Amino acid sequence: MIRSTFQILERVGERGEERLWDNGILTWDDFLKCSRIRGFSKISKRYHDRMIRETASRLYSFDSRYFIDLLPGILAWRLYRFFREEAIFLDIETSGVESHDDVTMVGFFDGTETKTMIRGINLDLRALRLALSRCKLLITYNGSSFDLPFMNKRYPGVLPLVPHLDARHLCTMVGLNGGLKEVERTLGLERSRIVERIYSGDPYRLWRMYRATGDDYYLGLLVEYNEDDVIHLKTIVDIVVCSLEQEWAGRYASVPSNKTLPSLMP
Repeated sequence: MIRSTFQILERVGERGEERLWDNGILTWDDFLKCSRIRGFSKISKRYHDRMIRETASRLYSFDSRYFIDLLPGILAWRLYRFFREEAIFLDIETSGVESHDDVTMVGFFDGTETKTMIRGINLDLRALRLALSRCKLLITYNGSSFDLPFMNKRYPGVLPLVPHLDARHLCTMVGLNGGLKEVERTLGLERSRIVERIYSGDPYRLWRMYRATGDDYYLGLLVEYNEDDVIHLKTIVDIVVCSLEQEWAGRYASVPSNKTLPSLMP
């Protein structure tokens, strides 16, 4: 989908992009092949041709950072298919949200393995920075309001400087509203019943129980809770991105590449 995105161009917004699509200019290649495009002077067309070629070069070099300022945040989902194998799904747990509170757990999923770092056990900032350094696309749920600001305030420079996709905003685009658990229920994704029974699966209370008792049982439940967060997050993003792509392909059915979009689901 990223190669059908024209909002990377100066003075091309949502409406301008749709006009290009409506006129059969559905990909960067289509744009480059046209000698003249309505709304673009000869000079501006040559300028935008150069910009598209530069953007394509950065994309095929897997330079995701290039798109941070170039692509509006709400459109970060269009990078997902291209950078899916290098995406990291991240979720943090904290002891609260006051100024003196801190991160108790950082969990992330690379699509194959989960990794959990726990305060006082294995939460090492250098190791965390290294583990996330290979990331090309960072994905959270409501992370733009909570996870990222919290981490950047407590541990500046630890999170990678890459495009961020907030799945909560993505879900809203297809009518899936509410918190992560609500979206999970709507999509039929199940969590451990044991975790849900312990204080309704509240991670803050599970952490307090662990700290108060020293019982690793509660810590294990919290780890399981966090792992469910990041694993389900990937499933949700796969589903929603597929839905958005199919909606686009249905409207612009003449795009050959979108007639045979490979499934994102296993």
